[in-house]
Amino acid sequence: MRAKGKLKPLLMVDIDGVISLFGPFPAAGGGPEGVEGRFHSIEGIPHFLSSTAAGHLLDLGELFEIVWASGWEERAEDHLPHLLGLPAGLPFLRFPVAARASRAANAHWKLEAIGAFAGARALAWLDDSLDDSCRRWAAERPHPTLLVHTTPSRGLTLKEASELSSWAQRL
Repeated sequence: MRAKGKLKPLLMVDIDGVISLFGPFPAAGGGPEGVEGRFHSIEGIPHFLSSTAAGHLLDLGELFEIVWASGWEERAEDHLPHLLGLPAGLPFLRFPVAARASRAANAHWKLEAIGAFAGARALAWLDDSLDDSCRRWAAERPHPTLLVHTTPSRGLTLKEASELSSWAQRL
């Protein structure tokens, strides 16, 4: 994927807490106020999928090569394109069995797979569970790297999308 003769930066996208929102929602039976979307049953589990986040991802696709960086792995392809109108065939990360087994409440278990996929490419990482190990990794990475944290009950909003867009345009 090239933009103006050079590779686009990567946008590593988590799903839970970015597109699939959770947490206390203000409206009974609905999603967060000001966020478009709806509940879907995915593999028997209810997920509030944000069409607001999907719209921002579609726009960001002009500036970034989008990669699913989620425990959903290939299941993102099974559900998100037809439920949210997102592009089919986006690459996704596979996580080593040891990383999947040690999943914690933070995102550090993704670092090895993200680093291996990205290589020397510029990347932004959009996730709701970034921790200090992620921030250290990003600061020590010799290539342009941006971490963008989302609130799990709001996901990818205009605020985060604007930050990502501005960063990509400055590269």
